[in-house]
Amino acid sequence: MYKRLGEILRREREYYQLTQEGLAKHVKLSSKFISLIESGKSMPSIESLRKIADFFKKDIAYFLKNTEKEFDIFLKGKKSNERARSEIKKFRKYCEDYLKLEELSGRHLVPGPVYRSVSPEEMAREERQRLGLGSEPIRDIFMLLELNGLRILRQSIYPEAEIAGLFVYYKAKQASFALVNHANSLGEQAVIASHEYCHYLRDREGGPILDNPDIFVDEYISLYHPREKFAQRFALHFLIPESKLKQVLNKYVVGGKVRYEDIIVIKRYFGVSMAIMLKKLLEMKLIPLKAYKEYQGIDCISFEKSLYGDLIGDSQQSKRKRKTVTSDRYKSLGVTLSATRE
Repeated sequence: MYKRLGEILRREREYYQLTQEGLAKHVKLSSKFISLIESGKSMPSIESLRKIADFFKKDIAYFLKNTEKEFDIFLKGKKSNERARSEIKKFRKYCEDYLKLEELSGRHLVPGPVYRSVSPEEMAREERQRLGLGSEPIRDIFMLLELNGLRILRQSIYPEAEIAGLFVYYKAKQASFALVNHANSLGEQAVIASHEYCHYLRDREGGPILDNPDIFVDEYISLYHPREKFAQRFALHFLIPESKLKQVLNKYVVGGKVRYEDIIVIKRYFGVSMAIMLKKLLEMKLIPLKAYKEYQGIDCISFEKSLYGDLIGDSQQSKRKRKTVTSDRYKSLGVTLSATRE
């Protein structure tokens, strides 16, 4: 329990970008005592724990809980609605089947690193460098993440379930999984997958995480845990390296003004949604706020189709037949196992 409490406290402190000295000042405890708690060498009194819990706006039970079984937090109580529970059960079955295939075949994925105390921008740069991506666009985000330890299922999910993505970590097996709502456009799925990849690289020890669609809306993200804003920042920089974006812009933009037609070309090149591309351009001050708001109101799908006759990234997945996309690796494990048995 000492160790578990220490891990939870350190994780919460780092999310709020506080030093041990900073937290100690807020809760009126010594920094040495905070250090002892985080290292699992000391247990705070109920009074001290209450101060810490109040500061983080948590119940005391949050810091004392044992690690819950992977999906229990979503399938018990009122954490999710009936539609969501139904979708989550399908995902759980996939995870269990996947783990069985790995066990029977003896082929396991090596987990990626765990990042601590870095900014989302720095983490995105370091991870791209570790994967040897340079500044090039990621052509198959789902296969890339899977081969680096995050097993992905893309499952069409009804809107009533209020699920954009879900991350779960089987600690005993050191196996991570992410659910991505396939009802979203391909560009949006890329953002969700990168968001869940951030949870995998940084939050895997913190228990399962369910991300609802509001997390991907700027106006609402401040209402959620700081890890969600961090994951969104990571996704933005992981998917769209600034150096490459500037290089592509220099080739397409004429006269210094970035037109909507130019942005469609660029977002097709990077394979992302129009929403995240506009956000990146605004952040880099490559388009003014006025243009950003104007472009947000344009029907991207109709505009893109009028230019190219097809859609890349923002194709309307929700209007297609509901389907589940299992990973190539999952299929490969099944085929390999079947061939071995024959």
